[in-house]
Amino acid sequence: MAKRPDGKNTSGRGQRDLTVKVKTARGRKSSSTRWLQRQLNDPYVKRAQAEGYRGRAAFKIMELDDKYRFLVPGARVVDLGCAPGGWCQVAVPRVNALGEKQGKAQGRILGVDLQEVEPIAGCEIHQLDFMEDDADEKVKAWLGGKADVVMSDMAAASSGHKQTDHLRIIALCEAAAYLAFDVLEEGGTFVSKVLAGGAEGELQKLLKQRFAKVANVKPPASRPDSSEKFVVATGFRG
Repeated sequence: MAKRPDGKNTSGRGQRDLTVKVKTARGRKSSSTRWLQRQLNDPYVKRAQAEGYRGRAAFKIMELDDKYRFLVPGARVVDLGCAPGGWCQVAVPRVNALGEKQGKAQGRILGVDLQEVEPIAGCEIHQLDFMEDDADEKVKAWLGGKADVVMSDMAAASSGHKQTDHLRIIALCEAAAYLAFDVLEEGGTFVSKVLAGGAEGELQKLLKQRFAKVANVKPPASRPDSSEKFVVATGFRG
């Protein structure tokens, strides 16, 4: 039987379950309790808190970029629906937005969102509905030209109906893609979250017409039980 340095055994009642359990509180739905328990026990949530990122989603763009290398020094990046800002945080050092990497080109990051977002050093953030008619011109004016990367982690508010939610996020992704067509430099990259569900065929067809390569990826930081995946389209044909 294993013993601690003080001689007491570590089995039976001496053992502790390290999983955080949340009791269902009065007025809280059981689904909310499950979500809270999952958050408290999620290693990516804990890592985000420890490393100062605004959410676990930061690790998704980190893993995608580690594989496809689109956030390079000097890159001009547009982050659509950037709140709370985790993707921007990851992009800042990678594109050298603060100019801290001597001898490397300095990039620019433009974050846009419907809601106000707390400032991020090295990132220019604007409150904007990217579906407005002149949104592309505003983005190019703020960026001082075209972008090398357009990325989006947007998701429509959940309705609780999987098929409806799937259609909503595909529509968001298509809208983001059309903005990307207007603001990307030739050779640029488009990265967006989608939900697997059967309606993304038209989106895939659209992207394959405009980009040299289109990959569908589920990064390790994406929860296994989630239907989300990410499309990474590289080599914009202009």
